[in-house]
Amino acid sequence: MSKRVMTAIAGLSLTAGLLGWAGAPAGAQVGTAGEAATAAMAVPKPPKGARAVVQVSPNPTTKRGQEVTITGHCVDGKGLKAVLSGMDREHPVLENIHIIEDSPKGFVAKATIASKIGNGVGPVFVDCDGEAGVTLLVTHV
Repeated sequence: MSKRVMTAIAGLSLTAGLLGWAGAPAGAQVGTAGEAATAAMAVPKPPKGARAVVQVSPNPTTKRGQEVTITGHCVDGKGLKAVLSGMDREHPVLENIHIIEDSPKGFVAKATIASKIGNGVGPVFVDCDGEAGVTLLVTHV
C-alpha cells in the first residue's frame, strides 16, 4: 500500500474517532448483497478528506465470529481493491474478508469478527485504488 494511502487512512481514522463517525445510521440493516450495493449508492458524499464511503452492518456487533457486511462506494470511479481492519496485522478486527462486488458505484464485502476481539471500537478501512475511506466498528462481545 502506498505512503499516500497509509497517510490518508491514519488521518481518516483520527477524524472518525474524534467525530464519533460510525458509518451507517443507527438501525440500518442490509439484507442481500444487491440491496447492500443499492444502499451504498444512495449514501451521501464522504466526509471532508475521505475519498470513499464505507459502512459496516450490523454495527455494533455482539459475537466473535459473526459475519458482517461492508458496503460503500468509491468517489473517483475506482473500484474497491482491499478492506483492512485494526491498526496492525497482529490485532485485526475482521478476519476472512471477501470482496463480493468491487464496483466503484457500490461495493460489497463480507467478513467475520476476529476470534480474539473484545469490547471496544476498531477501524475498518477501504482502499479504492489509492483512495481511502474509514468507519468505526463497535463490538460488544
